[in-house]
Amino acid sequence: MSVTRPPNTPKLPPRWFVRGAWSVHRALYRVLPGKAGLWGPRGPRWGTMRVTATGRKSGQPRSVILGYVEDGDDLVTLAMNGWANPEPAWWLNLQANPEATVELVGGERRVRARAAAGEERDRLWARWRDYEPKPDEHAALRDGETAVVVLEPVLDATRRRPSRRRTAASAKHGW
Repeated sequence: MSVTRPPNTPKLPPRWFVRGAWSVHRALYRVLPGKAGLWGPRGPRWGTMRVTATGRKSGQPRSVILGYVEDGDDLVTLAMNGWANPEPAWWLNLQANPEATVELVGGERRVRARAAAGEERDRLWARWRDYEPKPDEHAALRDGETAVVVLEPVLDATRRRPSRRRTAASAKHGW
Protein backbone atom coordinates (compact mmCIF):
# COMPACT_ATOMS: atom_id res chain seq x y z
CA MET A 1 0.00 0.00 0.00
CA SER A 2 1.49 3.34 -0.98
CA VAL A 3 0.70 6.67 0.58
CA THR A 4 0.12 9.51 -1.83
CA ARG A 5 0.76 13.05 -0.82
CA PRO A 6 -0.96 16.05 -2.34
CA PRO A 7 1.26 17.96 -4.76
CA ASN A 8 3.53 20.62 -3.24
CA THR A 9 3.24 19.07 0.23
CA PRO A 10 6.61 19.44 1.94
CA LYS A 11 8.30 16.26 2.98
CA LEU A 12 9.16 16.11 6.65
CA PRO A 13 11.62 13.72 8.26
CA PRO A 14 10.11 10.91 10.35
CA ARG A 15 8.99 11.86 13.85
CA TRP A 16 11.71 9.68 15.45
CA PHE A 17 14.35 11.67 13.57
CA VAL A 18 12.92 15.05 14.66
CA ARG A 19 12.78 13.96 18.29
CA GLY A 20 16.32 12.56 18.06
CA ALA A 21 17.63 15.83 16.61
CA TRP A 22 15.99 17.76 19.47
CA SER A 23 17.64 15.42 21.99
CA VAL A 24 21.07 15.90 20.41
CA HIS A 25 20.59 19.69 20.38
CA ARG A 26 19.66 19.74 24.08
CA ALA A 27 22.62 17.47 24.93
CA LEU A 28 25.05 19.77 23.11
CA TYR A 29 23.62 22.73 24.98
CA ARG A 30 24.08 20.98 28.35
CA VAL A 31 27.61 19.78 27.59
CA LEU A 32 28.83 23.03 26.00
CA PRO A 33 26.86 25.82 27.73
CA GLY A 34 27.33 29.16 26.03
CA LYS A 35 29.29 27.59 23.17
CA ALA A 36 26.73 25.52 21.27
CA GLY A 37 23.01 25.39 20.95
CA LEU A 38 22.15 29.10 21.00
CA TRP A 39 22.71 31.72 18.33
CA GLY A 40 21.14 35.04 17.42
CA PRO A 41 19.26 35.73 14.20
CA ARG A 42 21.58 36.91 11.42
CA GLY A 43 20.70 37.77 7.86
CA PRO A 44 18.24 35.19 6.54
CA ARG A 45 18.77 32.86 9.52
CA TRP A 46 16.56 32.73 12.62
CA GLY A 47 18.14 32.45 16.07
CA THR A 48 17.71 29.95 18.89
CA MET A 49 16.79 30.59 22.51
CA ARG A 50 16.22 28.49 25.60
CA VAL A 51 12.82 29.12 27.18
CA THR A 52 12.19 27.99 30.76
CA ALA A 53 8.56 27.98 31.86
CA THR A 54 6.61 26.43 34.73
CA GLY A 55 5.04 23.07 33.91
CA ARG A 56 1.25 23.33 33.93
CA LYS A 57 0.85 19.95 35.66
CA SER A 58 4.09 19.49 37.60
CA GLY A 59 4.77 23.08 38.66
CA GLN A 60 8.45 22.34 37.93
CA PRO A 61 10.69 24.35 35.58
CA ARG A 62 10.60 23.01 32.01
CA SER A 63 13.08 24.13 29.36
CA VAL A 64 13.05 23.91 25.58
CA ILE A 65 15.25 25.30 22.81
CA LEU A 66 13.25 27.16 20.15
CA GLY A 67 13.85 29.13 16.99
CA TYR A 68 12.95 32.82 17.08
CA VAL A 69 13.04 36.11 15.24
CA GLU A 70 13.11 39.58 16.77
CA ASP A 71 10.36 42.15 16.49
CA GLY A 72 11.67 45.20 18.31
CA ASP A 73 12.23 44.12 21.92
CA ASP A 74 9.88 41.14 21.48
CA LEU A 75 10.96 37.62 20.56
CA VAL A 76 8.66 35.73 18.20
CA THR A 77 8.41 31.97 17.74
CA LEU A 78 5.94 29.49 16.26
CA ALA A 79 4.13 26.87 18.38
CA MET A 80 4.74 24.11 15.88
CA ASN A 81 5.78 20.86 17.61
CA GLY A 82 7.93 19.90 14.63
CA TRP A 83 4.95 20.71 12.37
CA ALA A 84 3.05 17.79 13.89
CA ASN A 85 -0.07 17.60 16.02
CA PRO A 86 -0.84 18.29 18.91
CA GLU A 87 0.20 21.64 20.39
CA PRO A 88 3.72 21.56 21.86
CA ALA A 89 3.94 21.10 25.62
CA TRP A 90 5.99 24.28 26.03
CA TRP A 91 3.16 26.34 24.51
CA LEU A 92 0.54 24.67 26.71
CA ASN A 93 2.77 25.48 29.72
CA LEU A 94 3.07 29.13 28.67
CA GLN A 95 -0.68 29.40 28.14
CA ALA A 96 -1.20 28.21 31.72
CA ASN A 97 1.67 30.29 33.17
CA PRO A 98 2.78 33.05 30.75
CA GLU A 99 5.77 34.22 32.81
CA ALA A 100 9.05 32.63 31.67
CA THR A 101 12.79 33.14 31.40
CA VAL A 102 14.56 33.23 28.05
CA GLU A 103 18.26 32.57 27.64
CA LEU A 104 19.85 34.14 24.58
CA VAL A 105 23.46 34.31 23.45
CA GLY A 106 23.74 37.68 25.24
CA GLY A 107 22.17 36.67 28.55
CA GLU A 108 18.82 36.00 30.17
CA ARG A 109 15.63 38.00 30.33
CA ARG A 110 12.24 37.57 31.89
CA VAL A 111 9.34 37.51 29.45
CA ARG A 112 5.57 37.18 29.30
CA ALA A 113 4.11 35.02 26.53
CA ARG A 114 0.99 35.66 24.48
CA ALA A 115 -0.44 34.57 21.16
CA ALA A 116 -0.44 37.16 18.38
CA ALA A 117 -3.85 37.71 16.77
CA GLY A 118 -5.34 39.46 13.78
CA GLU A 119 -3.15 41.83 11.80
CA GLU A 120 -0.23 41.38 14.20
CA ARG A 121 -0.28 37.60 13.64
CA ASP A 122 -0.41 38.09 9.87
CA ARG A 123 2.52 40.53 9.98
CA LEU A 124 4.65 38.26 12.18
CA TRP A 125 3.79 35.17 10.12
CA ALA A 126 4.96 37.07 7.03
CA ARG A 127 8.25 37.84 8.83
CA TRP A 128 8.81 34.12 9.32
CA ARG A 129 8.61 33.70 5.55
CA ASP A 130 11.84 35.73 5.38
CA TYR A 131 13.57 33.09 7.52
CA GLU A 132 11.73 29.86 6.75
CA PRO A 133 11.11 28.90 3.11
CA LYS A 134 7.71 27.19 3.42
CA PRO A 135 5.91 27.96 6.68
CA ASP A 136 2.47 27.92 5.03
CA GLU A 137 3.00 24.50 3.47
CA HIS A 138 4.36 23.08 6.72
CA ALA A 139 1.54 24.61 8.77
CA ALA A 140 -0.99 22.99 6.42
CA LEU A 141 0.21 19.62 7.76
CA ARG A 142 -1.29 20.46 11.17
CA ASP A 143 -4.98 20.18 12.00
CA GLY A 144 -5.32 23.64 13.53
CA GLU A 145 -3.79 27.07 13.15
CA THR A 146 -0.18 27.38 14.29
CA ALA A 147 0.09 29.95 17.05
CA VAL A 148 2.53 32.82 16.61
CA VAL A 149 3.92 33.30 20.11
CA VAL A 150 5.18 36.70 21.21
CA LEU A 151 7.53 36.82 24.19
CA GLU A 152 7.41 40.36 25.57
CA PRO A 153 10.08 41.57 28.00
CA VAL A 154 8.90 41.98 31.58
CA LEU A 155 9.80 45.48 32.68
CA ASP A 156 12.03 45.95 35.68
CA ALA A 157 9.92 48.10 38.04
CA THR A 158 12.90 50.07 39.31
CA ARG A 159 14.42 50.98 35.94
CA ARG A 160 11.36 50.88 33.62
CA ARG A 161 13.18 48.87 30.98
CA PRO A 162 13.41 45.18 30.06
CA SER A 163 14.96 42.99 32.73
CA ARG A 164 18.13 41.27 31.49
CA ARG A 165 20.47 39.18 33.57
CA ARG A 166 23.95 38.56 32.29
CA THR A 167 25.19 35.00 32.43
CA ALA A 168 28.82 34.12 33.16
CA ALA A 169 29.35 33.45 29.44
CA SER A 170 27.83 36.80 28.40
CA ALA A 171 29.97 38.69 30.95
CA LYS A 172 33.11 36.86 29.81
CA HIS A 173 32.48 37.64 26.14
CA GLY A 174 31.13 41.16 26.68
CA TRP A 175 27.64 40.41 25.28
